[in-house]
Parts: sequence; structure tokens; C-alpha cells
Amino acid sequence: MFERFSDDARAVIRRAAADAKGFGHRYVGTEHLLLALTASAGPAGEILRERGVRPELVTEQIIRQAGLGVGAGLFAGLDEQALASIGIDLDAVRARIEASFSPAALLGAERAIRQQRPAWYRRRRRVRPAVVDAAGRYVPEHLRHFPFTPQANRVLGRALREAVGPAGPDSVRVGVEQVALAVLGDDSGLVRPILAALHADAAPLRAAIRNRYRAAS
Repeated sequence: MFERFSDDARAVIRRAAADAKGFGHRYVGTEHLLLALTASAGPAGEILRERGVRPELVTEQIIRQAGLGVGAGLFAGLDEQALASIGIDLDAVRARIEASFSPAALLGAERAIRQQRPAWYRRRRRVRPAVVDAAGRYVPEHLRHFPFTPQANRVLGRALREAVGPAGPDSVRVGVEQVALAVLGDDSGLVRPILAALHADAAPLRAAIRNRYRAAS
């Protein structure tokens, strides 16, 4: 499926995976896709930030609603200069998170996330075989790709359908616009609760993103 995604859309998905790793989560969910979109350049990211769905606030809500996993390092691998170029001050993000959560609370989140993991993840963990590469060598856990949740897989499939035009699926190129519309249209994961906590409504966000892309084209 990913060969149909534009370079910018793939970059959003890669950032979502990196963010998931930063939280210590061993899966990529719709909440990680939303966070990656808020930090993206271009109309979708601009609309989200303008309307109060900013990276530091989404980060805070992910911690509140999903907790942190083992080895969480929220700022590992982030490109401070790239974020600064689109107006995101990583030091301000750090300060907000540190002010909102004590070290003890962050450590306790690791225990909570183990108890709150969804059933599909727990089943996968029980039956997971050793991971090997094409040559049969064991692949350490930190080098593996994390799985997408069922919700995230559905969202990416919906993004593909959002992009289907009159020429049919063979001509499809999925961009950041379609990924954003699909993520905001999902009501089965953490995106809706996060938006509700930030007093943001998905429908106006989707409409604004569509209009901004039309105006830019």
C-alpha cells in the first residue's frame, strides 16, 4: 500500500513510528499519526496548529490517555531545527510536559500502560515468535518495526480511498491531506478523545483542511 503514498505522507508515517518509539509504545496508533500531522509542514499541519491541536498539547494528552511504555524518551531523535522552522519550540514542549507531569507520575505510567494495553496487543505478545531477518539472524527488539494498530491500518486504508479520483485506483497518490482527513475521520481510537480534551471538533478541521488544499492547488 505504501508505494501509493507521497514522500511527504510517508514522512508523516515515519514520524508517527518515531513518536511511538519515543513514548515507549510498541505499536503505532492513530494518536501517533495525529501527533505527526501536528508537527508537519504544509496546510494540514498549519490548520491543526492554528486551531489549537498543537504538538505539545497532543503529546500531553497521549501521556494522559495512553501512558508511557518501557524505555520512553519523548524527545529522542527529534530534529529541533526542523521543528523550529515551522514554529515549534521543543524547549517549550519539554517545559510544558515537565510542568504537567512529575517524574514519579511518568514512572508510574509504565506500569499503567502494561495493564491498559488492548486485547489484540496482549494476544500478539503471548504468541510472538522470535524475529529473524532474511538470513535467519535474530533481530533485536529495538531494530524491529512496530506494528500498526487495527485502527491505524483502517485509517491508512481510508486515506487511500480518500485519494481515489476519476481515473481510478491505479493513478492514486496519497498525500498528507488524505492522511489528515482519514485520521480526523476516525472515531475508534484515541483521536476523538484527544480532540475533545483540546476542545477541537473533527468535522470543522476536516472542512478547513479540504478548503486550504483547494485554495493552494
